[in-house]
Amino acid sequence: MLDRLIGNYLVEQGMITRTQLIEACRLQESHRAKLGVIAVAEKLMTIAQAEQVNTLQSTMDRKFGDIAIEKGYLTETQVSRLLELQGNSYLAFLQAVVDLGILPMDKLEAAELDYQKAHGFTESDMAALKTGEVDKAVPLFLDTEDPIYREMFSMGVKNMYRLVDAHVYIGRAYSVRTIKDEVLGYQAFHGDQQAVVAISGKYDDVRKMAVAYTKEEFIETKEDALDAICELINCINGLYATEKSKQDTHLELDPPNFNVSFAEALSEEMMVLPVYICGGEVKYIIAVSKDIVVG
Repeated sequence: MLDRLIGNYLVEQGMITRTQLIEACRLQESHRAKLGVIAVAEKLMTIAQAEQVNTLQSTMDRKFGDIAIEKGYLTETQVSRLLELQGNSYLAFLQAVVDLGILPMDKLEAAELDYQKAHGFTESDMAALKTGEVDKAVPLFLDTEDPIYREMFSMGVKNMYRLVDAHVYIGRAYSVRTIKDEVLGYQAFHGDQQAVVAISGKYDDVRKMAVAYTKEEFIETKEDALDAICELINCINGLYATEKSKQDTHLELDPPNFNVSFAEALSEEMMVLPVYICGGEVKYIIAVSKDIVVG
């Protein structure tokens, strides 16, 4: 998640262009981060130490980790941990930016720190974002301590990541009483807990999400796209209901529904989480213990 958050932060700050971000994200897909980049990002080595080891490595037939251990910069345990992190998407993104010559590592390190300060995130918060721990990362963007909202939003984002887009990221959630969008899909459930879950947005963005979820490019009508989105909502809510049943909480899901014309959703209060997915933006909407009227 942090790869896209930092990438867009770099664009917003004028440090890179949108074209450069797209290029870095494309290269990221085929990249494994180098141990030096990971070690610096994990604050186990300084940039100067990593560069020294890289220089030595270019003149010796030896691995980065072996040289770093010999120089006393890393322990064997730390090298093993760094090797495990080589598949991390955030570190692969940093590697791509460095390899393309867009920004050096020290600039990326400074930008990450600025981003952390701007959002008031702790070191453990940043660690959750780097490793993609959704259950820990999602609550950072919610202005509520309500465990139900936290559980439901985490369940939704986790399954969007698993089923739709491995590079999904989110914005700061907010509460509203009304939403107007081009299209909207929604589902209510009741029982020991009552809630309504919806996804809304511009049709083009919702269609991209539907295509990625179904893996079917032939989706051409609004009805087909929204039907797929409702299937996704039903899947997420079904998984949530299954988890709650393990806690002896019984939930009954109503059939999902959708609106393919200019839709308005009204409620006493609903929380909206901006979700950036498949190159577009949708709103993930949840109202707990409140009805949503769709017009």
